[in-house]
Amino acid sequence: MGKLFGTDGIRGIVNETLGAELAFAVGRAAARVLAQDTGKEKPLFTIGKDTRISSDLLEGALIAGLCSAGADVLHLGVIPTPAVAFLTIENKADAGIVISASHNPFEHNGIKIFNAEGFKLSDELENAIEDIVLFNQNLSLCTGADIGRVIYADQQEADVYIDHLAGTVDTDLEGMRILVDCANGAASATAGRLFDRFPKLHTDIINADPNGININKDCGSTHMEQLSAMVKAGQYDLGIAFDGDADRCLAVDENGVLIDGDQVLAICGAALDEQGELNGHTIVGTVMSNLGLHLFAKEHNLSLFCTAVGDRNVLEKMEEGNYVLGGEQSGHTIFRRYATTGDGELTALQLLAVLHKSGKSASQLAGICSRYPQVLLNVAVSSRERIEEIMESSWLREAIEKEEKILAGSGRILVRPSGTELLIRVMVEAKEKAIADAAAEELSNLIKNKG
Repeated sequence: MGKLFGTDGIRGIVNETLGAELAFAVGRAAARVLAQDTGKEKPLFTIGKDTRISSDLLEGALIAGLCSAGADVLHLGVIPTPAVAFLTIENKADAGIVISASHNPFEHNGIKIFNAEGFKLSDELENAIEDIVLFNQNLSLCTGADIGRVIYADQQEADVYIDHLAGTVDTDLEGMRILVDCANGAASATAGRLFDRFPKLHTDIINADPNGININKDCGSTHMEQLSAMVKAGQYDLGIAFDGDADRCLAVDENGVLIDGDQVLAICGAALDEQGELNGHTIVGTVMSNLGLHLFAKEHNLSLFCTAVGDRNVLEKMEEGNYVLGGEQSGHTIFRRYATTGDGELTALQLLAVLHKSGKSASQLAGICSRYPQVLLNVAVSSRERIEEIMESSWLREAIEKEEKILAGSGRILVRPSGTELLIRVMVEAKEKAIADAAAEELSNLIKNKG
């Protein structure tokens, strides 16, 4: 991990660790690096943002940096992250930039860069941008006709994306009633227009009134309580929740019970396999995928490949094996036939199409993949070196083996270091939560005492 770019771009609290000066420098460096990489004097960048109050500030600084280094900018405004990736490809742009901190509170923000194919920028190009920002602050700026210009997109750009999403399903969703939570985020600009493409579908939308500081606040995919209660009280067939930049989608069934990302993978994976469209009979998940998804795959004669945590890792495995479906428990689901990244609105449509065609209730569909109780505890450790010593220790290995014997094949233990913090994460799954709690507490207390 570099000093600026993390696993999902640059993140920080605005005007504390991420400000206009840094955004300008990143924009200027990105223009220079992409010009060198593409051989173009004026590379074209698309740029979109979520609804945070700070997104305008960072957008202005980024655009100034890009144009000052000779890049042109297609300004997309408030729009979901996956829409930027898609429209980068559609407009034959050289890169796309998203200003968003996804599911985090409003005071946070971030900068994520896609390449011309709509994939997250390679480590090599991120490192090149980082080196310029950190070590070459005095790059010359363009003058005269070499300065870049800004092209302001109209509603038609978003409509191209919405039309693409609507075209991925072959059903009108007639007779269904859904409630959609936009998290007061980027989906507020597109979700209503997307579901309007299905006039026989009854759609009610909540939390689509962003004011700059209410994004993700007690709503969306990180706070499902309101949606759950309203779906049950309103007798909806399904509730759908996006996060701040709409690259995640979680759902609740007609009883208000959570349908998580693992269950979405199971539902859609089973349908794709039945249609002969699940390449290699394989779903790609992560090491955090619930034991229920593992058992589902085994029962349905499917393969489940598990990567390190992060949708970037999932996508790399999908590309490597030409797999069409992958994702995370958190709701990042990638339908590779239609997208290069997790897309919440695309996921919602795919789930709705399977639900509509099945003639079953959402709870019946989700029932094909049980969710085992999962306990996750974080243990603070003094240094990265000490974390490595603990992870390599014989006493930790023996303790894990002891707890696994207690689970007797009816549970799972995962102990791993955090990639971003001085933490060791202890995750235990079991058929009964009390058993998972006991094993997780035993291991975390041992690590605390030894650490």
